[in-house]
Amino acid sequence: MYIIDGKSTDGTFEFLKSLSTPFYFISEEDDGIYDAMNKGIELASGEWIYFLGVDDQLYDNDVLTNIMSLTNNTKIDLIFGDIEYDIDDNYPFIYSTTKKYKSSSWNWSIWIRNSVHHQGTFFRKSLFKQNKYNTKYQILADYAFNLDLYKMNFPFVISPICIAKCLSSGVSKKGNWNIYKEEIQLKTAASSVILLPFFYLLAFIKFSMAWLIRERK
Repeated sequence: MYIIDGKSTDGTFEFLKSLSTPFYFISEEDDGIYDAMNKGIELASGEWIYFLGVDDQLYDNDVLTNIMSLTNNTKIDLIFGDIEYDIDDNYPFIYSTTKKYKSSSWNWSIWIRNSVHHQGTFFRKSLFKQNKYNTKYQILADYAFNLDLYKMNFPFVISPICIAKCLSSGVSKKGNWNIYKEEIQLKTAASSVILLPFFYLLAFIKFSMAWLIRERK
């Protein structure tokens, strides 16, 4: 298991040095989250790739064992599961206590929102053979990558397994306009400039709803 650290100065490096096999790490400056993920992809030697953020955790001790039975299917390239949000009271966002559980879907709705969660997805490594995460997207490169995968119609399975617990205060949950600008750009790049007005309107509606919810809290 590789841990990619962006040259932290908060004691992370010292902790990483204390780890032993099967944990390996690199600690160096990078160009953001997705640059670090691309480094992890290059170092990975297994057949499947899974990303877990520093503030997230696997749902329970049986997750990987349960997923293993699905990875044996050579016709499957993507495995999607559920995630549970650990609501951060210090940073309330659009997720309420009634919306803390997110199930995956892999259909047309991905053009409206990223319908799978990064910590709820296992990728066959071959999917990254020709493409990595586009680092020009600092916040939503995983969404851009997912759209490309969806268009290429790779075989997938959606599992009822809850894979991870994730904080609701991640970088893509801050709700500022820069996030929605990226969303407009990546959707337009993945489709047609003709759809730009629609994507802009959709992003503005989502941004406005998020702003209103934050203001009420």
